[in-house]
Amino acid sequence: MTLEDLKSTAHVVGMKETERAIEKQEAACVFIASDCDERIARPLLEACQSSGIPVEQGFTKKEIGRACGIKVKAASAAILKSR
Repeated sequence: MTLEDLKSTAHVVGMKETERAIEKQEAACVFIASDCDERIARPLLEACQSSGIPVEQGFTKKEIGRACGIKVKAASAAILKSR
């Protein structure tokens, strides 16, 4: 998945919203910023691995925030499954 996919599909932004999407099995792919603190990223990575959700980590917080259409940095975002 790319940032273009994130821009053009339904998504959630931020750690809590991403966690919620993973727990509810609504996340199709999760983006975790490469410059995100390890203690914040690890629980999300583990949740994705146990749920079989692909993770992208090649983007910065600034890039993820911009792709989501917000003016602040975002540590994580999730593309939602289509319904």
